[in-house]
Amino acid sequence: MAQFINPFSDWGFKHIFGREISKDLLICFLNDLFAGEFVIKSLAFGNKEQIGLSKDSREVIFDIYCTTDEGKEIIVEMQNRGQEHFIDRALYYTSRVIVNQGIKGEWDYDIRPVYTICFMNFIDPLLPFGKFRTDMILADRDNGKMVSDKIRMVYLMLPFFEKTETECETDFERWIFVLKNMNTFERMPFLAKNAVFKKLAEISDLRTLSKKDMDKYEDSIRIMRDAYATYKYAIKTGLEDGRKQGLEEGMAQGMAQGMAQGIAQGIEKGMAQGIEKGKAEAEHLKNIEFAKLMLSDGDSTEKIQRYTGLTAEEINEIAQSLHQ
Repeated sequence: MAQFINPFSDWGFKHIFGREISKDLLICFLNDLFAGEFVIKSLAFGNKEQIGLSKDSREVIFDIYCTTDEGKEIIVEMQNRGQEHFIDRALYYTSRVIVNQGIKGEWDYDIRPVYTICFMNFIDPLLPFGKFRTDMILADRDNGKMVSDKIRMVYLMLPFFEKTETECETDFERWIFVLKNMNTFERMPFLAKNAVFKKLAEISDLRTLSKKDMDKYEDSIRIMRDAYATYKYAIKTGLEDGRKQGLEEGMAQGMAQGMAQGIAQGIEKGMAQGIEKGKAEAEHLKNIEFAKLMLSDGDSTEKIQRYTGLTAEEINEIAQSLHQ
């Protein structure tokens, strides 16, 4: 039976890396991630709600947002499911942090570096296939020489990390192996390699959680599982609807353009439409589950609207259903 927290649940990820008591774990991980480039001695957690450029702008919420002792601003995000424009989304978040450094009045544009680290439990087709770690920097296209160190994005596609426990050679590889598999462990590996894994075991041990924390963790797991089940079901029904619609359209086109060509084109179009419809439904149901959790924590309707995109009427209906 698993003994440790699933770090890819929202609550679990922040419990391990996003608290003052466990801040040294995040420092250690980041130092291992950027080994040989710089050393972080300390960091401070920042306000994760970066206010927009206008009063109407929605807030941008990060999983973890911190500033190092050298002034580098770092975003650490965990993403379980693929989404369209994910690479652009990370660029947008990173850019917003840079823009928020602006100073009114006279200013020489001296900005602090902003790094974004994305844990990805999926494969993004825009990133190199088969490559676990992708580092994006501003560099000259011809010679690869960096022209600015002010923006950097590191994508870690976990499906491509396939090393076993005995094959891990560096502390960074050990970190990734542990995080990827931690919710299946009965014992924490690498305890003799580095003391940080002993502390990680202590913090993430399910048996040490208070009842309040265990309730929050189980809610987070339930939301994660429901979102996954909804996503899979939406894709399945989307494909089925797409095949049906595609067959009907294809047969109609086939009468005029040739049966074989028409069916193929219709199926392709219908499947694409069905998948998009399924993804939208899955995202909406995920936001409903997130709203339930926020309501149970006593959050306001306005805040839930900002975080989920649901209307006030939808949130009120959800609140009423919870009290029935």
